[in-house]
Amino acid sequence: MNKILVVEDDKDINNLLKIILESNGYEVCQAYSGKMGIEMLNDDFDLVLLDLMMPLVSGEEMVVKMRAKNFNMPVIIITAKIDEKTKFYTFDIGADDFITKPFEKADLLNRVKANIRRYRHLNSNMSKNSILEFKNLKLYEDENRILIKGEELKVTPIEFEILKTLLKNPNKIFSKENLYRSVWNDEYFFEDDTINVHISNLRSKIKKLDTEEYIETVWAVGYRLKK
Repeated sequence: MNKILVVEDDKDINNLLKIILESNGYEVCQAYSGKMGIEMLNDDFDLVLLDLMMPLVSGEEMVVKMRAKNFNMPVIIITAKIDEKTKFYTFDIGADDFITKPFEKADLLNRVKANIRRYRHLNSNMSKNSILEFKNLKLYEDENRILIKGEELKVTPIEFEILKTLLKNPNKIFSKENLYRSVWNDEYFFEDDTINVHISNLRSKIKKLDTEEYIETVWAVGYRLKK
């Protein structure tokens, strides 16, 4: 049974999430603050559902602390705080997905399922010392590590999977739907800017280490490696 940590200071919403998830076969642990969430966190969890606006330790701070401690399970932000700046920042520090309040039950369950499936797929398919190269970039699959011109490119787990997918298919143009299915290992249920934000953050990080362009937008189609 997949185990989920729900971190939400509103007890009514926290309990609602618990009821929805447990009725769909998930084991749920509840935390009512970011501080409590950090204290409860361990490798047994397959996913974290996380509010942003909490006292003492905010959701953003919890994501940073999680990734610093090498907890790599997916994090879905669930909040009413939805401006573009917040999205870019939370994805940049390591969140994987975003759900807005008030949320639809079907949307919640689809995103939870997709993120857990991707995480399980990633863990069960660790490659043996495979290195993917493109221009000045080297991606080490077994180490979850990327170097550009010998310097480490620090990326989130989702960004790593996006770049790996593009590198493994250097001549393919990926639509948002294709890329979502490849990275999350599930069907594309939603039309939002999640993929666009992850790509934008990835480009920004690469640009700090190399002026070469690595990811090209093909207008009205999708993304591919820039030749």
